[in-house]
Amino acid sequence: MRSFEARGVVITGAAGGLGQALVAAFLQAGARVLALDCNAQALASLRKTAPVDDTGNAPALATMVCDITQPQDCDAAIAHAVALWGGVDVLVNNAGISHRSLFEGTDPAVLRKVMEVNFFGTVHMTHAALSQLLARRGVVAALSSVAGFAPLLGRTGYCASKHALHGFFDTLRTEVQERGVQVTLICPSFIATGIGAAALGGSGAAATSPRTTTGGESSPHDIAQRILTALAQGKTQLLPDRTSRLAWWVSRLAPGFYARAMQRRVRAEFEK
Repeated sequence: MRSFEARGVVITGAAGGLGQALVAAFLQAGARVLALDCNAQALASLRKTAPVDDTGNAPALATMVCDITQPQDCDAAIAHAVALWGGVDVLVNNAGISHRSLFEGTDPAVLRKVMEVNFFGTVHMTHAALSQLLARRGVVAALSSVAGFAPLLGRTGYCASKHALHGFFDTLRTEVQERGVQVTLICPSFIATGIGAAALGGSGAAATSPRTTTGGESSPHDIAQRILTALAQGKTQLLPDRTSRLAWWVSRLAPGFYARAMQRRVRAEFEK
């Protein structure tokens, strides 16, 4: 079991629902966390939830506004973490956005934006942190999804971005695992984080179609604890809930059945 006591941890998308839960889980495990997000106000709220010492400070938590689509922001964030904690031992690529729109009614710019955040933003941050992770035999994790290994109607750009993460990180693992770096992909189904409400529509404005879920929504804190355990155990992939595990096996053993069942359930989102 890997210990996170006094380790330097960087978390992107840290002000969102799962991000906040991950920050809390790592702090509870004794880590020193740099929480990154593009929302300064949400980061200020996050700081208020951190455990404090006798002086009223939260010495194990730092926050920084960071746009992961900008490589210079990623470089600055990692440099700040090194200055604060002496190095980066764990990078959790949690930041992401979604869209909910059929491809025929979607501006390709929406797909590009989703790819810029979910894929290229994650690549930028991983590239910025890699020398630290290699030097310290650390961990890099990426939040993927069931949509990273199976189709999901009305989310062509989202699925593309998550599928791309699998190709990237599965290949990166072959390059760095013998040098001691752990690479973990996390593939949950539905989490009660608000990402569905923040999804883009076909024009780039907020999506108006309802969001369909299967198997209910998991608690962010429950998923965060499962992620922490998986990283400590050295797992390369985590399917943290029953729906994600079922989707993994059915999509592989009976892909046609999986696609038809998914279509029947999700198509109602786009029927007028």
